[in-house]
Formats: sequence, C-alpha cells, structure tokens
Amino acid sequence: MSSQEWNPGKLLEISGGYWKTCTLHAGVKLDVFTIIGQNELTAAEVAEKLNGVMDGVERLLNALAGMKLLFKNGEKFKNTDGSKAFLSKESPGYIGYMIMHHHHLMESWNRLDESVISGKPIRQRIPVSDEQWRESFLMGMYNLAMDLAPKLVSEIDLTAKHRLLDLGGGPGTYAIHFCLYNPQLNATVYDLPTTRPFAEKTISGFGLSDRIDFQEGDYTKSGIEGKFDVVWLSHILHGESPSTCRDIIQKAVNALEPGGMIIIHEFILNDSMDGPEFPALFSLNMLLGTEGGRSYSESQLNEMLSEAGVKNIRRVFVKTPNDSGIITGEMV
Repeated sequence: MSSQEWNPGKLLEISGGYWKTCTLHAGVKLDVFTIIGQNELTAAEVAEKLNGVMDGVERLLNALAGMKLLFKNGEKFKNTDGSKAFLSKESPGYIGYMIMHHHHLMESWNRLDESVISGKPIRQRIPVSDEQWRESFLMGMYNLAMDLAPKLVSEIDLTAKHRLLDLGGGPGTYAIHFCLYNPQLNATVYDLPTTRPFAEKTISGFGLSDRIDFQEGDYTKSGIEGKFDVVWLSHILHGESPSTCRDIIQKAVNALEPGGMIIIHEFILNDSMDGPEFPALFSLNMLLGTEGGRSYSESQLNEMLSEAGVKNIRRVFVKTPNDSGIITGEMV
C-alpha cells in the first residue's frame, strides 16, 4: 500500500483491530461456539453454562453477533455456518487450537518494541512452556497441516522414492499424507521424545503404523540415524538462526542417499525482505520468541542448500495460506 492510500481511518482500523481479535479469542477460550452448538440459546442460558455473569456474557455474545460470528434472533443466539464449521469442537474443521496459540502469543506482541530495541526474545519457546500452551501449539499445527498437507503432497513427485524423513515432523501429519498419496513410500518422523505419544497415536489412527516409525532426537543437537531418499523440512528453519539452519540442512543432506531429494516448506520472503506481508510479520514473531529465528528469503535458502552440496534447486509455486512456499533440491 503506497503512502497516498493511507488515511487516518485506515490507520485507526489497524490500530484498534485487536478489539476484534480479543473478542474472538474470548469466545474461543470460553468455548461459546461449542456450548451453543446446533442450538439457539439465550445469554442467560449461555451464562449459566459458563457459570458467568449474564451482563458480561451478553455483551460478548452481542459483539460476536456484530462480527457475524453468531446470529441473534430476538433474545436467542445461534452459530453461523462458519462458526459451526471452524469454531465448535464438535466439528472436524475446528481451528480453535490455533486461535488459542495466537492468544498465547499476544502478551509478547504487546512488548514488540522492547524486543526490537534489544534484539532479544521476551517469551519462552512455545513447545517447552506450560502444558496448555503446548497443547494449543501442537494441536494448532496439526489442524493447519491436516488442511494443507493433502494439497501439497500432490504437487511433489515422489513416485520413485521409497524412504522419507519428516524432520521435526511433530505428529507426523505430512509423513502420513505423503504415504497416503504414495503407496510405495515408508517414512520416519524425527522429533523430540515428548512428541512421540501424539505422533504414534495420530499415525495409528490413519492405519500407517507399519509404514511410519518415530525417531527421537533434537535436530539442533543430535545426528540422524539411517539413510533416506527424501527429507522433508516443514516450518522448522524459521525457528533457528542462519548458522543453525546451515547445520540442520547439512545433517539432512548427510542423511540422503545419492540422488535423494531435500524439500523445504517455509514462509519465504522475497529477496528484498519486505514481503509478502505475512512472512515479514512472522519474522517479528520469531524475534519475540527465539534466539536467532526469522523468516528467510528464497535466495538465502537457496544459498544454504548450495553450500550443503545440493543441486537442481528450484521453487515449487503452490497456493497456500500465509504465503508459505516450497523449495526442492537434489543430491546428484
């Protein structure tokens, strides 16, 4: 947006946009949309289920209705199609865990100026903090990947590959969908020991325990056991400094058989580092929460891959939320 397009109204809309954010977060945190479910309830009925004061609950419900997240008919409120589909825990499309992850980040974003001046993070890394944060993070990542993975795996030709490593794969969502799409493929999910129960439960739920196993480790400190002909790195590099990213990529390359493929899925900046918008904002999120993490540009990632001996590097353009992208390369 050029300077000529800005006006006080637009600037104040951005400045006060957190009002809507906090209203949505409160609705999800209090589980209002699940409580209403398929029913029409009065504010008093919702307040009773929440063990809350009707005045406050009614104001929240009215605001959610004003945001078109609820319908109001007389004194009763009901879910919209969108809130039923995405904000009620009764729906398989529920994204409330990711919304709660965003909620947990808000306190640090309110202190962004401090982090900008110091160049240091002001919050703990999410996966090792308290259990509620951890659940929101892991389940949020799982929900997003479950929606995106089926769309991405069809864009990458793995028909000649047989052994995939999902590095930092969490619950193994991408390994699962790569295996579902490629029946000849087996996979290993590599992640921290604390992730193993969630991963094994998810893998078992898809009936893939005989094709996907789990390897415990910290890819920033430990090596990788075994050899693979594909290594998939999805959204792990942005959490690390450039030097650590180089080490991770080198470990991934060392785990590849000759002719193997490395695939990076990240929020990729343009080479001038000022867009697209979401990767640029996400880089600030990494400043707030990591020692050295950031969004990387396509040329920076390509350079890291080249330094590790990767050839035939190319960008795979895919349509994804938040401008994530894919870069592939091969060990020739």
